Amino acid sequence: MTVPSLPLNDGTTIPQLGFGVFKVDPAETERIVTDALEVGYRHIDTAAVYGNEEGVGRAIANSGIARDELFVTTKLWNDRHGAEESKRALGESLEKLGLDHVDLYLIHWPAPANDSSVETWEAFPAYQEQGLVTSIGVSNFDHRYLPAILETGIIPTVDQIECHPQFQQVQTRPLLTEHDIRIEAWGPLGQGQVDYASTVIGEIAAAHGKSWAQTIIRWHLQKGHIVFPKSNNRSRMEENFSVFDFELADDEMTAIDSLESNGRVSADPADVN
Repeated sequence: MTVPSLPLNDGTTIPQLGFGVFKVDPAETERIVTDALEVGYRHIDTAAVYGNEEGVGRAIANSGIARDELFVTTKLWNDRHGAEESKRALGESLEKLGLDHVDLYLIHWPAPANDSSVETWEAFPAYQEQGLVTSIGVSNFDHRYLPAILETGIIPTVDQIECHPQFQQVQTRPLLTEHDIRIEAWGPLGQGQVDYASTVIGEIAAAHGKSWAQTIIRWHLQKGHIVFPKSNNRSRMEENFSVFDFELADDEMTAIDSLESNGRVSADPADVN
């Protein structure tokens, strides 16, 4: 199965379904990413703070998959903000990944106490000019922190933010739509903290002969989100990948939309510094 790609506002494209390695044990990362690549994932999302870029790099190097068939994202951590420091951090990430460039580089959090996200963001286009990154974006920049980024005139291609049926980023979404910035949904299934199977999602899943997780992933895809389900288990990876053989009806999409309750399950960007 070939994963659909979505156009980004810089003229590039991105595979809509990816594989994330948040909280993946560095000692297990190579094996887990190898499994994901064998299942069919071609979009791998990591970050410096995850501590597993080396494992991702080894899996890619040993996969035999051509570099231009892969899409690799990594992220700049909060203690490396600033023009000079971010460049050093990017070089370290590339070395750990064993790559000469990444397809997408993100500021991981706005880290408002640092008060340096704008300075950092303004340095990012130079990394594109130097061929070190293809596309640039932000992560966890909601409606409170995105305007300062937009005022620079440098428009992110994506905003990777917590997004799932009970927390749909209602306040941030209009800004993203206005500037053609794609939502990358992290925690797309609620990080195991929401019993979605007992909601209308369970009924919809049963009607399609799918799991509640597959149903939510399908909802994300039809919403136009880029989505990263995560699992250390190969059979679950395969299940999460098997979401292109059914479609949710309009009324089913609306029913899932109605679960919005501003129910964040992870950290507020205001508190991450």
